Amino acid sequence: MSLNVHSIETFGTHEGPGIRLVVFLQGCYFRCLYCHNPDTWAVDIGKRIAVSEIMALLEKQKPYLKHGGLTVSGGEPLIQRVELLPLFQAAQRQNIHTTLDTNGSILDDAAKELLKFTNLVLLDVKHINDDQHQKLTGQSNQTVLNFAEHLASTQKPFWLRYVLVPGITDQEESLHQWGQHFRGSPGLQRVEILPFHTLGAYKYDALGVPNPLAGVQPPKPEEIQTAKEIFSQYFDRVYIR
Repeated sequence: MSLNVHSIETFGTHEGPGIRLVVFLQGCYFRCLYCHNPDTWAVDIGKRIAVSEIMALLEKQKPYLKHGGLTVSGGEPLIQRVELLPLFQAAQRQNIHTTLDTNGSILDDAAKELLKFTNLVLLDVKHINDDQHQKLTGQSNQTVLNFAEHLASTQKPFWLRYVLVPGITDQEESLHQWGQHFRGSPGLQRVEILPFHTLGAYKYDALGVPNPLAGVQPPKPEEIQTAKEIFSQYFDRVYIR
């Protein structure tokens, strides 16, 4: 069994607790306006890497992963949910903490089976309003919200993430609605605000793809603080990443 991999980060510190091996898989069906990795969209490129190779890398790094583990991100890793299952099963047999970083756009029996071998989910809910979500990603948020409900119903530990983009995802009314929707969700451990940045802008030029947010600047400190204050009305643990 192998996975279609975009890249691997050996000492990641932002994709879950502790130091982690982060495997970024190729392929995503969302077309987020603020995406900083458009090079992960295509499903027919990437490098095939065997699960056994990834496990060997994990074993090599295991002494450094005491408070961390394995995170699989993307792209959207659930596109490869069937192939990903043996990796998570093997990692858990070795007592390695598994984290799935996902947009929650796929929820079927195979995804639910993978979640059984997932210790933590990082769920990026782009927008609470479905019309705005479709404008932002090209897809409805209904499956995303169903995915969050499934996590809550199974009390799966998860973190919620929200990318803050000036003029697009920073409407105070929507931030309140987002907070109201997820307040009290069983299993929810923390909320992370990810301020929009322009570090991936060069990739659009390299790919010859128009950058839909060209010229949009990162949010100002006071705008980030406003979002944190709103979310803090609904959640005990809100962090700016």
